[in-house]
Amino acid sequence: MNVCFSAAQSVEIAVPNQPVPIQHYLRQPQRLVHALIDPNRVEALGNDQFRFKMRPLHFMTLTLQPTVDLKIWAESEGRIHLQSTGCEILGIEYINQRFGLQLVGELFPITRLSKTYLSGEARLRVEVDMPPPLSFTPRPIVEATGNGLLHSVLLTIKQRLAHQIVADYSEWVSHQAYASSALTDASFCSSNSSAI
Repeated sequence: MNVCFSAAQSVEIAVPNQPVPIQHYLRQPQRLVHALIDPNRVEALGNDQFRFKMRPLHFMTLTLQPTVDLKIWAESEGRIHLQSTGCEILGIEYINQRFGLQLVGELFPITRLSKTYLSGEARLRVEVDMPPPLSFTPRPIVEATGNGLLHSVLLTIKQRLAHQIVADYSEWVSHQAYASSALTDASFCSSNSSAI
């Protein structure tokens, strides 16, 4: 039985005012990846590509552990794009050979009434040929379970995004301010020593 599951999730996060606009932070997708995903579960592949080993997912009688390859890139104005480029199901070869995953998403800053927000949406779609005995389960039950699972995956990502990105952005701004003041102090010392 070939089935298709899908889910979508939108997000809007208020961003605190900082001396450096969030557009500058968003131009570094690797920071966003490491803010969202446990560093032990992600591997940089180069060219804005990352391999993400998901936590095991429980679907009816199966336990699946997808490894997803993602391409994440930023436009100059800070709009982030995310797209899956590959997927492997570890441990269950039957499903791995009959499994397709498509994840697309974007995140971008918007300003309303002088307040900045991060707005975005992600869409996740999975197509799989069910192995026996799951292939004998009524289709509506399989579809409802699969759609619910995908929704919970996107909801977890949304919650991590809401908690982690603002904190990481604030930390990044602090580092920028520190680096800038250290550079200013160094050039001040240098100009003073040359004047002696």
